[in-house]
Amino acid sequence: MRRTETVRTRFQSLEIWKSFTATEFRVAGAIHARFHQTRFLTGLAWDLIAAAALLRKQGPPRSVLMLGLAGGTACRILRHLLPNCQLTAIDIDSEIIDLARQHMALDDLGIEVVIGDAYSWLAKNRRKFDIVFDDIYLAGKTDVFRPQAWDSSLLDHLRRAMAPGGLLAVNLVTGAGHRKMQSLTRQILCESFPQVRSLTTQDGMNEVLVAGDSVATGRQLESYASSFADWRDRMYWNRVKARRI
Repeated sequence: MRRTETVRTRFQSLEIWKSFTATEFRVAGAIHARFHQTRFLTGLAWDLIAAAALLRKQGPPRSVLMLGLAGGTACRILRHLLPNCQLTAIDIDSEIIDLARQHMALDDLGIEVVIGDAYSWLAKNRRKFDIVFDDIYLAGKTDVFRPQAWDSSLLDHLRRAMAPGGLLAVNLVTGAGHRKMQSLTRQILCESFPQVRSLTTQDGMNEVLVAGDSVATGRQLESYASSFADWRDRMYWNRVKARRI
């Protein structure tokens, strides 16, 4: 891949990298979004995000709320697996959304996109969703960071957006500098919900937590592997592991 452009939005400095078949948005040295013309999975956090939305015991979700969208990588996987699901996404950075429309075919996904601060939107929201996913990270000079620590007020807003039988999921960067946030989020979810599962993959540096009254095991993901035509997608999907914490 080669870098074709550097764009500074109001919230981040973003590099656009391209090959003949793929496009990446890179922020602070990390891949922020990825688009491939024929494949869906990456072996990274977006695979976990999509898998988390499929752990609803009552069956595939009819609606998903994504807090944080960027290039729509996870939503592209979900749209492939759940063609009739209502996808709603909130993102504060209108410029990165425009870039995703230009370089990553975002408009093809049929997402209801709302531009604005996700947590402020959530505080006023009265809609219900089968899956509520918190994937909000902002870019610092050398690393990404969460703009708001989890507390009882934020958790109340997230729970209010969950439909009966719904799930709450959160993407967490792991490793040095992120362990305190990871531990705090784990603790809050385990204290607040009867079941919490952790999703990881061997190639990634993220953990996705899925919480609810009842969360399916990883066996529920197995049937989706055949939805992917490319062997690399199936390989990455089979590397997603779920365990109860």
